[in-house]
Amino acid sequence: MTKIKFGVAFLILTLTITVSCKKDDDPIPPPPPPRDRGEEAVRAQAEIEEFLETHFYNYEEFQADPENFKLKFDTIAGDNASKIPLMQQVTSKEVKDLVDNTVVYKLYYLKVREGGGDEHPHFCDRTTNTYDGRLMNLDLFDSSVIPVKFELVDNPPTSGIIRGLQQIIIEFKGAEGDPIINPDGTLSFENYGIGAVFIPSGLAYFQYPPPTGGLKAYEQVIFSFELFDFEVMDHDNDGIDSYLEDLNGNGSVYDDDTDGDGIANYLDTDDDGDGRLTEYEIEIINGVVTFPDRNGNGIPDYLDPSI
Repeated sequence: MTKIKFGVAFLILTLTITVSCKKDDDPIPPPPPPRDRGEEAVRAQAEIEEFLETHFYNYEEFQADPENFKLKFDTIAGDNASKIPLMQQVTSKEVKDLVDNTVVYKLYYLKVREGGGDEHPHFCDRTTNTYDGRLMNLDLFDSSVIPVKFELVDNPPTSGIIRGLQQIIIEFKGAEGDPIINPDGTLSFENYGIGAVFIPSGLAYFQYPPPTGGLKAYEQVIFSFELFDFEVMDHDNDGIDSYLEDLNGNGSVYDDDTDGDGIANYLDTDDDGDGRLTEYEIEIINGVVTFPDRNGNGIPDYLDPSI
């Protein structure tokens, strides 16, 4: 009996090892190829426009109390049948796809209030916001009621702020004047920017949605936000604000690498790779950056490796 029991145990162990090894050796199937970005852009626009035609925002609440306002959306139906649809209140701008620049999106956004600040943030600045992220069925997947910092510089293709949100925050301004310090130590802002953007998947997460929040691949999303303040960024501290290092003017700092060393100019302290730091090849007079061209060849010294 002992021998039989041992034999059965050995057989089970052998089968287990065989099955386990076979399972481990099975190749992991590759992920499906991404969908055509142009076709998805067409589908996304139709879905977003249908939402804008059938929903409204609480504009009457904003008119009644703008300083204690929280942006909300609802369906035009029943008691709300006479509300003004979002489609009659939004603005749009054209935004190119960074993966396939032949694809151009019509990006819709709602400007409830631009904000009373002096300037708009640049596409690679750092902003202070609160925000809501929602699916097209208005389910919440991300939010912060406490002001947080947004790094507007976008990291393609799967990290950093999504391009659709980045491209609309720069259409707003921060609060008017300095923040007010409350007795409990919190801050209050006056006449800050309030808005929302309706983002096609190609300017959001496309086939790589975040692992939490219930998003699926190729879903359109809605972000509403309040913009309180922003900082102009100089990411490499070379004396040149990062937005000025977008040499080709395409709204991205990742493809500007003058010396070809694999480090984009906005992170490169020696942009032309000549061994002389950029900060010593520019001039700052009364806070204004100028770019000397000592040999007169039309190339600023900080981008000219011969200087």
